[in-house]
Amino acid sequence: MQGYNFNISQRTFQRDLEDIRSLYDIDIQFDFGRKVYYIDSDEQSGIQNKILEAFDVINALNISQGLSPYIHLEKRRPQGTENLHGLLHAIQNKLQIKFDHQKFWEDEITDRKAAPYALKEFKNRWYVLAKDYKDSIIKSFGLDRLSNLEITNTKFEVPKGYNVEESFRYCFGIITPNEGVEPQDIILSFDAFQGKYIKTLPLHETQKILIDTDDELQISLKLYLTKDLIMELLSYGEDMKVLKPKSLADKIKGEHKKAAMQY
Repeated sequence: MQGYNFNISQRTFQRDLEDIRSLYDIDIQFDFGRKVYYIDSDEQSGIQNKILEAFDVINALNISQGLSPYIHLEKRRPQGTENLHGLLHAIQNKLQIKFDHQKFWEDEITDRKAAPYALKEFKNRWYVLAKDYKDSIIKSFGLDRLSNLEITNTKFEVPKGYNVEESFRYCFGIITPNEGVEPQDIILSFDAFQGKYIKTLPLHETQKILIDTDDELQISLKLYLTKDLIMELLSYGEDMKVLKPKSLADKIKGEHKKAAMQY
């Protein structure tokens, strides 16, 4: 690349590889046959892929210094991200937290004590997944509604067998269903134009393509029927039709009818 000098010592390069492995849990390996370094994409976790994606963006912006008129960034910024570092510290060290929380649908601010298990991002908002000691239920608390965070010195134990990935395996968004509810087999039909977007940015990891023609993209999903999913499907309007299950199709139809009645 013109204008860049990539000559570094072997010792510096190996130190950089170790730093990347230590900080981001990304293992860069050497292929002796092809004489190239590579990252095994099959072994990359979701967070590793996010880190690599962020690196691509930062790298592009650094290279593009002075090109601000040609790069337009989203100006919305989620609130509460200043607590990410502290919450990660509490999660990694298994320390209980205290904070004030206000629900969007209630005026009252409540003080909470909780055991934080993980952080989750959805639609540019961050949530901490934590056991609320008020009722011992694992809940998601939006960081934009969380204030006066205090990290205590009191330790907690993560329940044996609890796994965040498993808890959200069949969830779209941040809402988890009540116990005993089973995920549903869903079939959606999109027009060909909208289908191009669905193929390049799948709705969920369970997405499978059933039909892909010049007129239609039909996909299957396996998900819980949560409010987050319903809101997402409603956003596609006339470009999408629910084929299965009937209960979901009826729900989407009813919501569209109620929306139309406002005009």
